[in-house]
Amino acid sequence: VLKEYRRKGIAKLMISKVKQRAKELGAKTLEVGTGNSSLSQLALYQKCGFRMLSIERGFFDCYPKPIIENGIRCRDMVRLSAEL
Repeated sequence: VLKEYRRKGIAKLMISKVKQRAKELGAKTLEVGTGNSSLSQLALYQKCGFRMLSIERGFFDCYPKPIIENGIRCRDMVRLSAEL
């Protein structure tokens, strides 16, 4: 979501629609992954009913330049899942 439209519930609505559509298509769970340093995304997914599933250590280590978010180096993929 573009910066000027954040904190208006748009991302939550989008996630809700994706979960609804996945359920209509017969999915039982939905998984998403984000970086360990993506603090607002981790919070958003948990607010939307996702729970942490696993961590893929070193997932982002192969990127040509380090990713820094919130003063934290992004190295690991945090996977979350939601029951539908």
